Amino acid sequence: MMKKYFLLAFSLLFGLSQSQIIRKYSNEFLNIGAGARGLAMGGAVISNQDDVYAPMWNPAGLMAIERDWQGAAMHAEYFESIAKYDYLAYAKVLEEGVFGVSIVRLGVDNILNTTQMIDAEGNIDYDKITKFSQSDYAAILSYAFHPAGNPKLDVGVNAKIVYRNVGKFASGYGFGFDVGAIYKADNGWKFGGMLRDATTTVNFWSINQGELSTIVNGEEFNPAPKDKMELTMPKLNVGASKVFNINSSLYVLPEAGINVDFAKTAALVSTDFASLTPYAGAELGYQKMIFVRLGVNRFQSITDIEDLKRKVSFQPSAGIGIKYRGLTLDYAITNSGIGGSNFYSNFFSLKLDMGAFRND
Repeated sequence: MMKKYFLLAFSLLFGLSQSQIIRKYSNEFLNIGAGARGLAMGGAVISNQDDVYAPMWNPAGLMAIERDWQGAAMHAEYFESIAKYDYLAYAKVLEEGVFGVSIVRLGVDNILNTTQMIDAEGNIDYDKITKFSQSDYAAILSYAFHPAGNPKLDVGVNAKIVYRNVGKFASGYGFGFDVGAIYKADNGWKFGGMLRDATTTVNFWSINQGELSTIVNGEEFNPAPKDKMELTMPKLNVGASKVFNINSSLYVLPEAGINVDFAKTAALVSTDFASLTPYAGAELGYQKMIFVRLGVNRFQSITDIEDLKRKVSFQPSAGIGIKYRGLTLDYAITNSGIGGSNFYSNFFSLKLDMGAFRND
């Protein structure tokens, strides 16, 4: 029975029952974002993320780094530490642009493999329980620049290499590109756009038949070639923001925008061509040293399993930050959705800005 359940779960993972190679949620771990600032604001940083975390939101934001280099690190845990999310990044100012490199990992470790615990005669041997990990990795190379020397327009590009692993059972490799832009108007408004997986991102899977045969009594488990490839369709994020100075020490920075999925989803506005999800967030800053942030995102129309009524679910978020010279520490907390579960996720991120240290 355990072997059958394991095989069923494995089949669902690859979507082997689907007739198409397009996977709606393929490489979804790259849509989480990085940096507690952006996560606390509900992703409302498409036009105003101006540091080393920009590649995960809009690579054009790297152009706001004026000198030297920045480094960043983030750690988060989901669902009571079952899944762990880590991010490392580095950005360096070059002669005509800014170069960045980012490493992302989302993984569930120490998964128990109990498929060999019971032998053919029904005897239980706990020593035959093994562990494996299911992990997603990505390396992102980014470059931002001013096209035609226009200082009002920033453009950025991500080149992504993806590696996904399911223990010894299967692994996949992929590659793709993102493009983004930020326009800075004379009146202080910023308008940003990020097209994720602009050329579609392709993942190629390989399956270890030898390992799989040990859990299905030697039966052949060989999906068709078309089911060993995934295509991640493009997604568009657009937003607008502006800084409003309350006084010489206090400011507020709001952003609002729309996330566009080119597929039918559970979004409030959804068609066969595209689905639209609004988002909004704001940052309150004091002397550019202490920050308070709020955000809301992921509006969806869901059916309550108890009364079967349609309800609106959304993901609220909040966070704080503190900056001292070139060192910034941020914290964010998000809920998986009002009307959904009660799971909360905590994010901690750190940023080192060497240019700020040397300016002091």
